[in-house]
Amino acid sequence: MNGPFDVRAVCTPHCAAHTARPVPLPGTARRAAAFTGAVGRALTAGPHLADPVRLRAHARALLAALAVGLEVRGAGTAGRLSVPGPGERAPAADRVPGTLIVLNHVSWLDIVALLAVEPAVLLAKREVGHWPLVGGLARRAGTHFIDRTSPRQLPRTVRELSALLLAGRSVAVFPQATTWCTADQGGFRRATFQAALDAGAPVRPVTVDYAQQGRPTTVAAFCGADTFAASLRRVVTARGLTARFTVHPALPTAGRGLDRRTLAAAAERMVLGGGRAALDAGQVPDLTGQVPDLTGQVPDRSGQALGTYL
Repeated sequence: MNGPFDVRAVCTPHCAAHTARPVPLPGTARRAAAFTGAVGRALTAGPHLADPVRLRAHARALLAALAVGLEVRGAGTAGRLSVPGPGERAPAADRVPGTLIVLNHVSWLDIVALLAVEPAVLLAKREVGHWPLVGGLARRAGTHFIDRTSPRQLPRTVRELSALLLAGRSVAVFPQATTWCTADQGGFRRATFQAALDAGAPVRPVTVDYAQQGRPTTVAAFCGADTFAASLRRVVTARGLTARFTVHPALPTAGRGLDRRTLAAAAERMVLGGGRAALDAGQVPDLTGQVPDLTGQVPDRSGQALGTYL
């Protein structure tokens, strides 16, 4: 059944392809076993999985099991996506809104990589809750599910996002409403940007793309009629796969007199333009000259983030 948030999928499973020789069977078997073990450990965490520190640790363990690298680049980010602020624990008088983090959408792997950088409470389409492995993890991580066939839910969702931002939490959204095989396609839906305007929260555009041995790849894409099992097989056999986040300058909203159409268009240009630059250059532009070592410490967030497929 189609809903008001659905976008017709143009990309198909045929878009997903290796750009490096696949990992041989013994290596694939080891990765699959490691991934199964990492998923099992995450599931046994139960409701504690929603704790930001544990959530990030489990997400990193999942990436490590799949042998997927992680790079975060951008001006002054120090490995984080949200705009720095005192957060939820600051006195009410000093509290500033959280950040609306907006990303393009390529794969289910985007979510795991996002959690590994900045722990998130996700708002996803209800179908995600029924996916093998990922669905169970999403439920235990405190994911909020939305029925995209019901337009009556949209105003309430925007109010919830605005309340989270006002409370000092960050909100991560995928405004394309579907996945694309590369980071230079698609367009942004505007609804979630209203939450940032209502809260006076900054918007942080982020481009997500993937590389194999430094070359752009579509192997992680999860598009059209693809199945999770088929996508997971490609990821498990992908040699030298890295998830790459390019963090663009934040867009302030407080006192700017913006509307959601203008704000969404500005964020879309930055995110999709970053994807085109990555394809043209053969790599993600390094805006800082430094890639954070994500095997070390990443600053903890005092709040949590919320991701959505709206």
